Amino acid sequence: MNQFFDFVSQGFTQFLSYTAFANITTGHVVMIIIALVFIYLAIAKDYEPLLLIPIGFGMLIGNIPFNLGAGLQVGIYEEGSVLNYLYFGVTKGIYPPLIFLGIGAMTDFSTLLSNPKLILLGAAAQLGIFGAYTISLALGFIPEQAAAIAIIGGADGPTAIFLSSKLAPELVGAIAVSAYSYMALVPVIQPPIMKLLTNEKERKIRMKPPRTVSKTEKIMFPIIGLLLTCFVTPSALPLLGMLFFGNLLKESGVTKRLADTAKGALIDIVTILIGLTVGASTQATTFLTPASIGIFALGAVSFVIATTGGVLFAKFMNLFLSDENKINPLIGNAGVSAVPDSARVSQMVGLQYDKSNYLLMHAMAPNVAGVIGSAVAAGIMLSFFMG
Repeated sequence: MNQFFDFVSQGFTQFLSYTAFANITTGHVVMIIIALVFIYLAIAKDYEPLLLIPIGFGMLIGNIPFNLGAGLQVGIYEEGSVLNYLYFGVTKGIYPPLIFLGIGAMTDFSTLLSNPKLILLGAAAQLGIFGAYTISLALGFIPEQAAAIAIIGGADGPTAIFLSSKLAPELVGAIAVSAYSYMALVPVIQPPIMKLLTNEKERKIRMKPPRTVSKTEKIMFPIIGLLLTCFVTPSALPLLGMLFFGNLLKESGVTKRLADTAKGALIDIVTILIGLTVGASTQATTFLTPASIGIFALGAVSFVIATTGGVLFAKFMNLFLSDENKINPLIGNAGVSAVPDSARVSQMVGLQYDKSNYLLMHAMAPNVAGVIGSAVAAGIMLSFFMG
C-alpha cells in the first residue's frame, strides 16, 4: 500500500513539474501582459488587427512556460517541434518574398507614375534606416547587427525579417516584433510628429489631381523597375523580384487568377504563419534580454527619424516648386513602407484641417516608393556585409 502511495505521490510531483505553474517566471508574466495589450489594441482600437492578433496570440503561445529539460518538443526553439518547423520560414527568409509577391499583386503604382517626383519622399524616409544604423553602432552593436536593426526604420516587417535572417539571425525575433509593432502603431506615432513639423497653411495645401496613367505604362513599370533596381542592388532580388512579379500579374490583365491568389489566399496564409511564429519567438527565457529591449527602443527612434525625414523633405521640395505644384508635407510621413496605413494617416491628419482635402491617393505614391526604397536599402546593406 505504501508503495502505491509513493508511486502516486511521485507521479503527481512529476506531473506538477511539467505544468506551466511550476515553470513560470516574471518574464513570462510580462510577455503575456504585452500579448494581451497587442490583442486589445487590435480588437478595441483596430490597430492593424491582421498583424497584431497573430503576433499577440503567438506571444501567448510562446510564453506558456514548460519544463525546458523534459524534451517535450513544443517550444519554438526546440528542434523537431511543429513551431520550430514553421519558424524555419522566418529564420531562412522564406516568408518575406512571398509577402512581397502579395503586396505587388495588390499595389497600384499609378499615383507614383503620375507624379514621379514623389518617389523622392520615399527615399527621404529611408533616412531612418541610416540614422538608426549610426546610433546602433554607437551603442556597441556589431555592424551586421546594426544594419539588421536599422531596417526597422523603414517600417517594413518582411524586409526587416529578410535582412536580419541573413545578417543577424540571433536577433530575428526581437527585430521582427519591433518592426511589426511599429507598423501597427503608425496611427499613434506619426500624427504628433507630422503636426509638430508643419503649420496650418502647409496642412491645407491642395495638390493637383494625378493624371491618368495608361495601361502600357502600368505594364512596363514592373519590368523596367525590376531591371533598374536589381541591376543596382542584385542582393535585393528576392524581395524586389517578387514585388514586381506580383505587380505584373496584376497589371497584365491576363493572369487575374494568379494575381487574386497572390493578393488573397497566399498572402493571408503567410501573414498568419509569420505573425504567429514571430509572436511565439518572444519566449521570455530567450527573448526578454537587454539587447531585445534596446532594439525595441532603437526601432522607435528610427521610426521617428524616418517620419521626420519624409515630412521635412516635402517642405524642402516646396522651396523649388510653383504654387500649383506644391506638395502637402503631410504626405511625407507615407514615405515609410507601412502600406497603406501610413498613407491613411496622411489622409486622416489632412482631413482634420480641411474636410474636403483628400490626400490618400497622393500619399500612396511615396508609400509604395517606400516599399521599393526599404528593399533597396536592405540590398545595399547585404552587399556591404555579405561580401
